[in-house]
Amino acid sequence: MSEKKTPFSFCRDCLRETPTPARICAHCGGARIARHDELKSLSIAHLDCDAFYAAIEKRDDPSLNDKPVIIGGGKRGVVSTACYIARTYGVKSAMPMFKALKACPDAVVVHPNMAKYAAIGRQVRAMMQALTPLVEPLSIDEAFMDLTGTQRLHDMTPAQTLADLQNRIADEIGVTVSIGLSHNKFLAKIASDYDKPRGFFVIGQEETLDFLAPQPISLIWGVGKAMEKKLRQDGLTHIYHLQQADQSTLAHRYGEMGLRLYNLARGRDSRHVRAREKAKSVSSETTFEEDVTDVQWLEDRLWVLCEKLSIRMKDKNLVGKVVTLKLKTADFKNLTRRKTLEKRTNLARVLFQTAAPMLHEMAKGGAFRLIGVGFSDVEPPHPAPQSQLFPDEHQKLTDQEDAIDAIRRKFGDNAIGSARVLKKSSANRALRRTPER
Repeated sequence: MSEKKTPFSFCRDCLRETPTPARICAHCGGARIARHDELKSLSIAHLDCDAFYAAIEKRDDPSLNDKPVIIGGGKRGVVSTACYIARTYGVKSAMPMFKALKACPDAVVVHPNMAKYAAIGRQVRAMMQALTPLVEPLSIDEAFMDLTGTQRLHDMTPAQTLADLQNRIADEIGVTVSIGLSHNKFLAKIASDYDKPRGFFVIGQEETLDFLAPQPISLIWGVGKAMEKKLRQDGLTHIYHLQQADQSTLAHRYGEMGLRLYNLARGRDSRHVRAREKAKSVSSETTFEEDVTDVQWLEDRLWVLCEKLSIRMKDKNLVGKVVTLKLKTADFKNLTRRKTLEKRTNLARVLFQTAAPMLHEMAKGGAFRLIGVGFSDVEPPHPAPQSQLFPDEHQKLTDQEDAIDAIRRKFGDNAIGSARVLKKSSANRALRRTPER
């Protein structure tokens, strides 16, 4: 008899590992415990925002919180999104508005504001891309993520990183998301729909066949109404019927779709998570060997990171509009602050002057194991105007940093540096750097 595995458990609130079979976290008292035999090894995820449009409207108008809300058009329109209260009345996406209002006559109807929803969707996506470059968007409010190999970078398992992301999206953006975690895209997308809202559902490799077997065939990606009707006419109503079927028989009967049915019914999906667009952010961060409480020391390290990030931005020919500062506390909690600049830049001193006040605000009385800084909303610079007779302050800084960069290119990175760096060089040697993004 094989030895039974001990499930890995952690608290989704404070992210700390919890003993099995505890149902309450001994560290923070939270009851949201994630537990699964394969939780440490799974890294393919699907993130889906919960009733996204309606959630944004409720966030912006708290008087709607306990009311059924429908996002949609006039009587001839259709439902774009229904909040979870409205769904209890039977209201669904794509339902004609007249039917939705008949089912839920007390619903508050809000006309969609797609520009606002798209902007918030980009904020969520930027937070995902800060964790891994392998983010594959499916729509404005959902995307696949591949966190394979990120455990050392984030000092936690992919599952804990996803739970942390889920918490930060709720805290910083004000909407909730559900996470599906598995060993491929097909199963991760199924999992994300199983525990809404703010769900965290896991499907492991060993349970795949048993999990899929009792499910209806309509659960399989690509099985629409017409295909479902055809399968049902052939006596195939549940996935276990497909699991029992011969591959050649399915291929002969349904062609290429038959081969897909054969593989997906067994939880096989060889598709990789592929980023469909360039990342909208560039960042640099450092993890310390020991927890740090000295804010001045953190500020000196911040300057080093700002210089490194500035060089990377210039090498990529990018300028950024939003500055983000990140701190990770001694108990692995991530703290972030953002500030939007008046004009795009890639200058180290502008980055530092923006991030340093946020650091002093965030780091009061705490102990920290990581600091990071980043630019988001990045793009190539627009063509520069003709030189001005009396250049502004930003142009002066640009000229100065261009001169410093030219010296470094000719004589090496250590040929010139600030007094701040020289003063703290001995302290900086005590650091252990993580790979930069």
